[in-house]
Amino acid sequence: MSASRTVICLLRNDLRLHDNEVFHWAQRNAEHIIPLFCFDPRHYQGTHHFNFPKTGPFRLQFLLDSVKDLRATLKKRGSTLVVRQGKPEEVVGDLIKQLDSVTAVAFHEEVASEEKTVEKKLKDICCQNKVKVQTFWGSTLYHRDDLPFSHIGGLPDVYTQFRKVVEGQGKVRPVLSTLEQVKSLPLGLEEGPIPTFEGLGQTESVMDCRSAFPCHGGETEALARLKHYFWDTNAIATYKETRNGMIGVDYSTKFSPWLALGCISPRYIYEQIKKYEAERTANQSTYWVIFELLWRDYFKFVGLKYGNRIFHMNGLQDKHVPWKTDMTLFNAWKEGRTGVPFVDANMRELALTGFMSNRGRQNVASFLTKDLGLDWRLGAEWFEYLLVDHDVCSNYGNWLYSAGIGNDPRENRKFNMIKQGLDYDNNGDYVRQWVPELGGIKGGDVHTPWTLSNSALSHAKVSLNDTYPSPIVIAPEWGRHVNNKSSGPSSTKGRKGSSYTPRQHKDRGIDFYFSKKKSF
Repeated sequence: MSASRTVICLLRNDLRLHDNEVFHWAQRNAEHIIPLFCFDPRHYQGTHHFNFPKTGPFRLQFLLDSVKDLRATLKKRGSTLVVRQGKPEEVVGDLIKQLDSVTAVAFHEEVASEEKTVEKKLKDICCQNKVKVQTFWGSTLYHRDDLPFSHIGGLPDVYTQFRKVVEGQGKVRPVLSTLEQVKSLPLGLEEGPIPTFEGLGQTESVMDCRSAFPCHGGETEALARLKHYFWDTNAIATYKETRNGMIGVDYSTKFSPWLALGCISPRYIYEQIKKYEAERTANQSTYWVIFELLWRDYFKFVGLKYGNRIFHMNGLQDKHVPWKTDMTLFNAWKEGRTGVPFVDANMRELALTGFMSNRGRQNVASFLTKDLGLDWRLGAEWFEYLLVDHDVCSNYGNWLYSAGIGNDPRENRKFNMIKQGLDYDNNGDYVRQWVPELGGIKGGDVHTPWTLSNSALSHAKVSLNDTYPSPIVIAPEWGRHVNNKSSGPSSTKGRKGSSYTPRQHKDRGIDFYFSKKKSF
């Protein structure tokens, strides 16, 4: 083995070559570079409280795609991705002993406790072996060190305050160039096989043709998606109007799965938005993509500020709520058989595709915590299992927010499932797509089958409690919207002729601080 300086670049949620400081530093400080990815067995065990599978089939497929893509990218540049199955701290320790030439280990820092524990063990092993540890921050749009707060403890507990300060005083760092060549592996080091589903003890995913995210993992696909959404279709120019859609691929950017694994850099997205604004158009829609990237940043920084409190039952506010763990109710929710079609459609889409719209996520979370009164961590861990775009800080931050124990300045926010269904799926097309047993019910009536007459149900070939359940709960406020349903085709046509974002609601923000209305 070569005795020349070797740097191990441990990759985790930064599976890209563009805008990756780890590679740049290693290229300057080594004669040989080992880009390393470890399939950590701890990621394929159970979740913390309820022992759901920790990594579901859709995310695993996306991860395997991403690892394969990065290996192919590195091979074009004189390197490869070394892949191992094992705990990163043990794999790195073994490589240090095997090679006798490792001078440094470089990696991006993470936020949550499991990842921080791995970092601590890595530092201990490197210290024992007199190997330098070089860490970087690279997962957010605004760098942690550039935040206009003297200490992370000064991070505001309300998003709008954070956004205004950062937009006013913060500066986004420039994107780092993509290396044309990457220094080679030490002589004789095997790249190792990329594991299979079977090798990881997992069941392979099955693609559903109805999926709103029929995409593959990897940096190549991520960059192609941005090119499609910005430059080929100009879809970004109408993002603010379409982002609350439910059906199709282009109603939103769909960047989140690639962002979660670091296949695309938020700074690169920002740079491309600024380029698009300079060359084509700058409007509320182009800004709103940055606005969403800031939400993602915010939840990361909330994770830094509060640490493990983002996982605690009582949340950031240490608020005591008598949460239930009724598994009969929870199973109805997770299987999409609550008898509330808008909830069921979203939960079935998640189970069958690993994806759910932002609008859907807010609604099913509100239903679980506010209508059913179930422990929010049941929902958070179920999402952790199934979401293709699971990001620990965004997932747990959003669930705390929905449960009313996180960063929400408004007390007791509760979504009205019927109003939301009629607002965002006015004609019921989304519900009928995912709850086909209600396919015979026309128009908005599909949102409230329990209110229909026996003859109407019979005509639609629906039998309550037989072909479709009665609601497991009926909130009193739903009644106000039962008579506001559309029974025919909606007159509001959106992108490509579909009607999923009614015009009267097009400016209602994902961030509700911009909303003038109190009724959700």
